[in-house]
Amino acid sequence: MLETSARLLRLLSLLQTRPEWSGPELAERLGVSVRTVRRDVDKLRALDYPVEVDLGPTGGYRLGAGAALPPLLLDDEEAVAVAVTLQTAAGSGGVGVAGLGEAAVRALVKLERILPSRLRRRVAAVPVTTVTPLRATPTVDPAALVAVGAACRDRRVLDLDYTAHDGTVTRRRVEPHHLVSWGRRWYLLAHDLGRDDWRTLRLDRVRPRVGPDGLATGPRFEPREIPGGDPAAYVATKVADVRSFRCRVRVLAPPDVVKANLWTDHVRLDDLGDGTSRLHLATDAVDGAVLMLVGLGLEVVVESPDELTAAMRELSQRCLRAAGDDTGTRVGAPAELG
Repeated sequence: MLETSARLLRLLSLLQTRPEWSGPELAERLGVSVRTVRRDVDKLRALDYPVEVDLGPTGGYRLGAGAALPPLLLDDEEAVAVAVTLQTAAGSGGVGVAGLGEAAVRALVKLERILPSRLRRRVAAVPVTTVTPLRATPTVDPAALVAVGAACRDRRVLDLDYTAHDGTVTRRRVEPHHLVSWGRRWYLLAHDLGRDDWRTLRLDRVRPRVGPDGLATGPRFEPREIPGGDPAAYVATKVADVRSFRCRVRVLAPPDVVKANLWTDHVRLDDLGDGTSRLHLATDAVDGAVLMLVGLGLEVVVESPDELTAAMRELSQRCLRAAGDDTGTRVGAPAELG
């Protein structure tokens, strides 16, 4: 049988792993009687751990939300995973969430101070370096992220204000289903009750209307079936839909080779069955499409639109002039320009 102090730590660890435990379940895990479990729970509550008790016949126990954060007990694998994740968040500046990078640094310092030496070596063996994009990305308010995430988890209707691209603010009442981190932005996939349709909302433009506790106050709802069944794929498709420039090219390579060379998700790829592929690409402007296609390092044939053909010719001529060819008449294939 475990000593009392060790048993209390074990009990606290168990309470953190599940929403609720019955008295007999905890007794079996700890190798003690149900009566001893009750006494140990009383000791935890005396130490200000918010253990909630169901006074029913089986005596259900759950770890509730308290005024202060209780110690979090992690096994070795969990501790290493948290440390590496914090390194990534700190290095990336918060992955699009305002202030998260600095908070990750503070948390990482605290964690590394108490890690056993064997775990510090494991964390040090996974150095994380992130590359910050040159173009600034709008950041998400952490309070909004928490409020929307909680509404998705709890299946509660959420009232919010949404700022459109042109600055227009509209009031929305939605059933939030999923948060999707895609590209360098966060998106909310929700069913808009006013429009009776699915909407993909940029989270940096969402201002939730919440109660004093920062959480949604709407009624609970039954989740709907996501169109296509895949939230990430649906968001990717809808984000591509709002990009102003679209093109279609045939790539002289099979799909697996094309996928290995792509550095964007704003595409749809068709297998033409003859060792070639058709690439459908959406970007904000024609110049972006040209750069992505040149970056493939593969032979491509432009199918549409003519604007892309003209942009490819212009770039090929600039490259030839940069290489010392003053004629500017030869049009290089994208593979030659790479």
